[in-house]
Amino acid sequence: MSAPSIERRFGPYGGRYVPETLIPALDELERAWVEARADPEFIGVLERLLRDYVGRPTPLYLAAGLSEVTGAEVWLKREDLTNTGSHKINNALGQALLARRMGKRRVIAETGAGQHGVAAATACALLNLDCIVHMGTEDMRRQRPNVERMRLLGAQVVGVEAGARTLKEAVSAAIRDWVANVESTHYVIGSCVGPAPYPAIVRDLQRTIGDEARAQVLEATGRLPDRVIACVGGGSNAIGTFAGFVDDAQVALVGVEAAGDGLETRRHSAPLTTGARGVLHGAMTAVLQDEEGQILEAHSVSAGLDYPGVGPEHAFLRDSGRVEYVAVPDTAALAAFRRLAELEGILPALEPAHALAWVLAHPGAAGSLDVVTLSGRGDKDLAEVLALGS
Repeated sequence: MSAPSIERRFGPYGGRYVPETLIPALDELERAWVEARADPEFIGVLERLLRDYVGRPTPLYLAAGLSEVTGAEVWLKREDLTNTGSHKINNALGQALLARRMGKRRVIAETGAGQHGVAAATACALLNLDCIVHMGTEDMRRQRPNVERMRLLGAQVVGVEAGARTLKEAVSAAIRDWVANVESTHYVIGSCVGPAPYPAIVRDLQRTIGDEARAQVLEATGRLPDRVIACVGGGSNAIGTFAGFVDDAQVALVGVEAAGDGLETRRHSAPLTTGARGVLHGAMTAVLQDEEGQILEAHSVSAGLDYPGVGPEHAFLRDSGRVEYVAVPDTAALAAFRRLAELEGILPALEPAHALAWVLAHPGAAGSLDVVTLSGRGDKDLAEVLALGS
């Protein structure tokens, strides 16, 4: 049997731990993606929409105020300036085009912070596809503006009441929906998680971030950065960013997880920093679990990082030593949210505020150069930040 055309595993991580009924759909998806990415017409449509509809390439911005504070050059990859306000649209648009190509008119998605749900709803509105978004009711509460945006875009938002009522439960609900409607439905997974081939597809669609950033920093400065930093929940913005630099051995890569109330507590979302190996939502990866192997509830002030697992390629990059994974607590992320607003006039989403907090606490040496992926804007988080009194 020939090897798969795209990665199903990253070292021991990844794979397909799913009900048998989903295997044909995963095989179909893998074939469709391999064919689509080799089809000049499909790639041409995707590239045109990324340019004219999404607004790519996004700018690489020298944050002068932030650089003055840290003593090193800090450049921000401005994914917050895309249509929909985050990196999620890169993947959602590509997968929605793929769903249409496969003849799947019904699209489902999960969402935590709401940005992937908004991106999926946006792509489906553009392509005249039906869209159903599963979202935990706690996330619906703290991300109300995005819930309204999804509904305005024509999506049906299905509240999930199970467990902590956050992202993990939304993913589980979406998978159950997919199992029940697999013939007519494509599941647009929002991060580089889930069974193969999703982690590789999402990385391929998000690597536009890293490829653009690499070309832009070389054009602007004539050199590669010393460090590239991105926040990590499921990990799609980070894996897309790192993909552009992973072969540049001289560039340090740093993924920043959510330490929540502290790594010494169980109220965090840092499986790479603290977690064991286990199976979650169809893949072997780094997870938060107890001594009996039961998945723990994650916690983060950021809904988009509030997840007990991570993409399997991140677990592999951690074990290989190519990427350093660290964690930042809620308090530091909230402070960084306000700090960037004061220094640059930019409201970051709480997710990349974790990456910014780490840079503020660990500035590069004088004369060094950092690239930080600003994966989304903070409009969606403003009420939550103000309520917490940051």
